[in-house]
Amino acid sequence: MKPSTISVEVVVAFPEHQTLRRVELPSGSTVGDALAASGVNETGKVGIYGKVVPAGTVLADGDRVEIYRALRADPKEARRARAARRRAGR
Repeated sequence: MKPSTISVEVVVAFPEHQTLRRVELPSGSTVGDALAASGVNETGKVGIYGKVVPAGTVLADGDRVEIYRALRADPKEARRARAARRRAGR
């Protein structure tokens, strides 16, 4: 028998602070419901345990909803710049 409520964590991390909120929701709730219930006012891509998912994804008990921040630089471009500096002898 499915539980009538589920417990999930909503997490967002920045270099200067981290926020973790545990929320109780009715079974069948979505990622969007968890974000609204958590009161975390951050935007960005969201995922469950490191996998990006849409806001309409139905949650399971114990899921960890993660809000991802934007990258400061494209990783490929940053690698190219480092390689160019090494080749130039800097």
